[in-house]
Parts: sequence; structure tokens; C-alpha cells
Amino acid sequence: MQTKFLAPNRAFLSALAATAVLGGPLSATADAAPAKYQTHAQAAAVLKQADISWSSSGGCSNRENSRCTSFTKINKPTIAGLVAFKKASRCAVRVTGGTERGHASGTYSHYNGYKADIALNSCVNKYITSRFKHTGKRSDGATLYKSPAGNVYAREGNHWDITYYNSRA
Repeated sequence: MQTKFLAPNRAFLSALAATAVLGGPLSATADAAPAKYQTHAQAAAVLKQADISWSSSGGCSNRENSRCTSFTKINKPTIAGLVAFKKASRCAVRVTGGTERGHASGTYSHYNGYKADIALNSCVNKYITSRFKHTGKRSDGATLYKSPAGNVYAREGNHWDITYYNSRA
């Protein structure tokens, strides 16, 4: 039996070099896309089980309508992160934004499943500002906090805009 050697592709070598320079674990799967909930109902059921509510200005869940709050194609680690935040903080959590259109674009965007918005309340605000590290301001002026897990919480006008890089709070 003959073994074939497959040359690594350029993207893999670039990622490997960047990891070596920046530090961190070496992994060929580091850039693998996270698993997603394919439907709003699937993700909503997980949130409901965790006693996390959601609302939308349009009273709907259509991903293509910016007035809706949709969880269609949201990353499973994003939902797990919301559940972890709820458990750790013991606060009432209400999701006001998911994967619906109308948010900023980019790799780590709402539409791509990495972000969720939650409503402000005194418990949530206190938990984030007292437990997470203040890291400055975003270009739009939103105050930024980073959780020990590496997720970023941005205080926007009437909600927290959260970027989940993993499934922890």
C-alpha cells in the first residue's frame, strides 16, 4: 500500500504561521465554521428551556425582515453563550436581536450567527460592568467589555451587542 502526501494549502500554512507568531494552540480546525441552528424554532426552544425571552419590534421572526428578531442560522455557540450568561449572572435576559437583516456586516456579524443583542436591565448591566474587563470604546462610541471567555459585550444605546467567539459567558 502506498501513502500519498498531500501538500497543505496556502490558507492552512498562513493560519499555521499566524498561530506560531501570535501564540495559541495549533489546530487544523481552528477556522472551521461553527454549527448552526437551521431554524428559528430550534434555537428558540433552547432559549425557552433556559428561561430566556425574546422580543422584536415587528412581533416576528423572519430573518429577512429587519423589524423581526430571528435565530435562523444562529451559531450554536452563540445560543450556548446566552444560556451560560443567564446561568452565571442569574439575571433576566431578553434577546432583542439575532440573525435578522439590518445589522452591520462582517465575519463576526449578526447575520453570520456570531452576535445577539440583549435588553438592558440593572442586573445585566451590573454583572457585565463589574465582572468583565473594560477594554475601551468601539469606533461608534459603544463602551466595550470582554468576558474572561473572550466574548465582547458592547453597550449600545438601548441594548448590549454581544459577539460570541465561543459558547461560554
